[in-house]
Amino acid sequence: MTTTLSFEALGLAAPLLQAVQALGFEKPTPVQAEAIPAALQGGDWMVSSQTGSGKTAAFLLPVLHSLHLENEQNPPARLPRPAKGGWVPRNAAPAAPRAVVLCPTRELAQQVAADAIDLVRGSRGLRVATVVGGMPFGKQLADLQGASLVVATPGRLLDLAERKQILLDAVQVLVVDEADRMLDLGFAEDLEAIHTLCAQRRQTLMFSATFAPRIMRLAAQVMREPGRLELATAQDKHVNISQTLHWADNLSHKRALLDHWLRDVALEQAVVFTSTQADADMLADTLQQTGHAAVALHGAMPQSVRNRRLQNLREGRIRILVATDVAARGIDVPSISHVINFGLPMKAEDYVHRIGRTGRAGRSGTAITLAEHRERHKIRAIEQFTRQPIAASTIAGLEPTPPKPREPKFNARPGQRPGRDGGRPNHHRGGPGRPGGGRPEGGRKFGGPRRDAGAQEG
Repeated sequence: MTTTLSFEALGLAAPLLQAVQALGFEKPTPVQAEAIPAALQGGDWMVSSQTGSGKTAAFLLPVLHSLHLENEQNPPARLPRPAKGGWVPRNAAPAAPRAVVLCPTRELAQQVAADAIDLVRGSRGLRVATVVGGMPFGKQLADLQGASLVVATPGRLLDLAERKQILLDAVQVLVVDEADRMLDLGFAEDLEAIHTLCAQRRQTLMFSATFAPRIMRLAAQVMREPGRLELATAQDKHVNISQTLHWADNLSHKRALLDHWLRDVALEQAVVFTSTQADADMLADTLQQTGHAAVALHGAMPQSVRNRRLQNLREGRIRILVATDVAARGIDVPSISHVINFGLPMKAEDYVHRIGRTGRAGRSGTAITLAEHRERHKIRAIEQFTRQPIAASTIAGLEPTPPKPREPKFNARPGQRPGRDGGRPNHHRGGPGRPGGGRPEGGRKFGGPRRDAGAQEG
């Protein structure tokens, strides 16, 4: 879908139009062209839009426009600039923002706040504050003084609300960004609590990758008869991203394939995704030992370290970022030319968010997936979710070994019905209460795969 609509035609306030022009945005993206007028019209809206489609500006611009109009009608009292040392007067009133944007991860919240700050540079009286976990309370409290818009993660926002350091009863607009990821990370109860604290608001905007049933249930709890806009679904083809699959025999083979791509002369910067935090650390160390400028990023790291590494990535000091899915949302670096799935995502939908780290700002990108033959079911799940096949390819000298044909598990005599142990008739198998029955010695009670603690982000 393309649009010829201009930002001027959207009716945005002059300072915002000047900011948009200064940032080099020539015309709205499809999601902006539909979501901005809808939000300005009023009412609650659900918007389904994929990463990289311009959704951040799609909700920031109407929210900031409303705040700008309120400031024109009721100019806010002139407030001193926040103290640099994070000092807040003992008798300071609690912060009372008029708009709140909720994000599932710290990185995404900081990216959204940075975009909002860029958009309000020419608007007097509009301040933006970021409230996320892992950062000192003092500085965040200082930044909150006089803030009209607060971009937050749910946990830290509720912490401040419980301490009476922020009041949410003056909030007029609540935005829930990446609602699907919010539910993945277990924020459903936090969202309900924030919904209650912001009960006087006039508008709720919810952005999600899909309108899955769980998202619809959440919307029913926190929204009033929302309108729906569906753009850039998971099934839309990423025409500017080349997607390739390489089959690998084992871990050593995967590392050789990865090394080949990291030495590609066309690679500017790359994000290499792993499945667990431990894998990210080990792979980053291995790449450093082989001469690559690589660092790891995952949820177990202190927030200050994560911030510093992301800033170095944006400034070009880091060429290769090895990350878990904590980095799949919130990284907006146009110079990322390659995304490499060294470890497959836990959920098929996260594949779309991963590859969305490249091909941004109108550029083309390359997405490489490395998979072992035992992971065929995960590749099929991704292809079924996106409704698109991932073309398999080989590299000269690094071709995979063809999988061996399956051998029969038993040699049954004619007319014999085999048992599950490979030839022994079923009546010889023991069960509970029979000789040889019950669980195998040393087996787990439920027989399921052991859950890898490192696979979940902290």
